[in-house]
Amino acid sequence: MIYLFKRFAAVLIIILAVINVKAQDTSFEDALKTQVTDTVYGWKKGGNFSFQFSQVSFVNWAAGGDNSVSGISRLDAYINLVQEKSFWNNKLVVGYGMQNLKGDVTKTDDRLNFTSQYGRNFSGAWYYSGLVDFKTQMDIGYSSDDADLKISNLLSPAYLFAALGLDLKKGDNFSLFMAPLTLKSTFVLDQALSDSGSFGLDPGEKSRYEIGGYIKFFFSHEIMKNIDFQTKLDLFSNYLNKPQNIDVFWELILNMKVNNFISAQISTNLIYDDDIMIAYDSSGDGVLDAEHPILQFKELVGVGLLVDF
Repeated sequence: MIYLFKRFAAVLIIILAVINVKAQDTSFEDALKTQVTDTVYGWKKGGNFSFQFSQVSFVNWAAGGDNSVSGISRLDAYINLVQEKSFWNNKLVVGYGMQNLKGDVTKTDDRLNFTSQYGRNFSGAWYYSGLVDFKTQMDIGYSSDDADLKISNLLSPAYLFAALGLDLKKGDNFSLFMAPLTLKSTFVLDQALSDSGSFGLDPGEKSRYEIGGYIKFFFSHEIMKNIDFQTKLDLFSNYLNKPQNIDVFWELILNMKVNNFISAQISTNLIYDDDIMIAYDSSGDGVLDAEHPILQFKELVGVGLLVDF
């Protein structure tokens, strides 16, 4: 473990050195000075709610097709405290979506994510920082290959990260949090899923704990008026078990605002977790007879209602 910690620390030092060289650039320093001058201290709160709906209907359509109705909603809310030498950011993301295809109702999105981070400035844009991040879902999930096979549920899984490290922060648009000391907790409270040993837990166990290194990156930028891009990347390496197999959660979002209420969004989610086993048909006979960790990917393109508050 000491060797792995030293290796993580060496990588962290290299990253800090590269960023520190960049920080010597005059334009970067001027941007930081402008940020400090323009900062309004105190509590800031807000967010937005979006709902996207789509429908496809066919009547005597020669080319064929299946009727479908789908809807997806998302709530983003935050409450932050900004002070001269510190910050405390709190963010809640809740999303849920469903689709009805040929009478079969399935989920298209299900997430509940709360993040709380505190930082204390010690030099320029650098902060000592602590972070707590909680992720789970709200409803039962079934296999896309077997509609009767339950593969997830409320708090099954649930992930809790508690991390201490350094944060390079520039306003509300850029954050690079690096934590060489992180506790990752995985919970599976559904008894059936616990008994089957889902999400890397031993059969019958309902929790699992890992010590490792954690990196959380966030960047947003207004490409042009009413078009905003943002990306979030979470990386975690377990020091004690296959540290080279890094857990990845990467989200890209492109928001295009038509007016005060109508918007379009393109988003992608990429996930890799070495502890999540995905069932597959190894022999091609239509039977799910094996499982292994695999890259997960989701894409969403939608137009709908957007309300800021």
